[in-house]
Amino acid sequence: MTDQYDVIIIGGAAAGLTSAIYTCRKNLKTLVITVDVGGQTLLTNHIENYPGYFTEAPGYPSGPKLMQTFEEQAKHFGAEFVYGKVNKIEKTDHGFLVHLTNGEKYESKAIILAYGKVPRSLDIPGEDKFIGRGVSTCATCDAPIMKNKVVAVVGGGNSAVEAAELLASFATKVYLIHRRDAFRADEITLNRIKANPKIEFVLNSIPIEIKGDKFVKFLVVENVNSKEKREIELNGVFVEIGYIIDTGFVKEFVTINESNEIVVNNAGETDYPGIFAAGDLTNVPYKQTIISAGEGARAGLSAYNYIMKLEGKTGAKLDWG
Repeated sequence: MTDQYDVIIIGGAAAGLTSAIYTCRKNLKTLVITVDVGGQTLLTNHIENYPGYFTEAPGYPSGPKLMQTFEEQAKHFGAEFVYGKVNKIEKTDHGFLVHLTNGEKYESKAIILAYGKVPRSLDIPGEDKFIGRGVSTCATCDAPIMKNKVVAVVGGGNSAVEAAELLASFATKVYLIHRRDAFRADEITLNRIKANPKIEFVLNSIPIEIKGDKFVKFLVVENVNSKEKREIELNGVFVEIGYIIDTGFVKEFVTINESNEIVVNNAGETDYPGIFAAGDLTNVPYKQTIISAGEGARAGLSAYNYIMKLEGKTGAKLDWG
């Protein structure tokens, strides 16, 4: 049996969480499928331009705190969450079937695409299998659960170096895996982690496989020069190699522009009936948290109207939701 929903929202950041708030308040059974909660807003430590959410205290309100509030509100109204990565959407007689990389499937009448810029993948065996089970793309979110554990960070930019520094305050050991022996990160931060005895550099090396059973147990890395392989025993792998807009699994349904963004109209509709989009992955200008939230509300209401039309009912008025 495949779980049935009115709306499946792919993405758990500002746009997706706001969509969930609106669809749940319209009494639609709603599922949010996401690899993390918060998206790009998690990377912002001090927010000053989100109306109604401001303090002069440095570092607060932070992006993670704001996204936590979004998540709590969506759950309060009944949104369900599944953590995983979508790799296929299939049209069915009853709507759409959403496939996850771990083999799970969920069906809905409508879909809202709101996954924004997604973490760049390592594309190695075990990565998709262990997402949410030791593989993470958000050190800010998951560092606390790695207390007294051993972890690895993959990457060489500021996000990777900062993730290693943060994780070292929780974990007993942090391996920083980088394909070169030079970093793109700021020297000040780099010097701090070089002086941290908890952090071990594994340079000129690339990850080639993640192993485990229910959770991550080992990361296999290969030296790019000697081709020598090393198996590192650990509890978590943090992937910090940048972000992209992944449109591969939706290209057959929606129109993509020259910037690899999903094209929507002023109602958040794509050109495929029943599929809506909101947030940083759309062609709407100005990629800001507040704009993503507004787009999410619009897409949620449009999805509601679409479902009401399918059922022969009256939807929300266009001048007031």
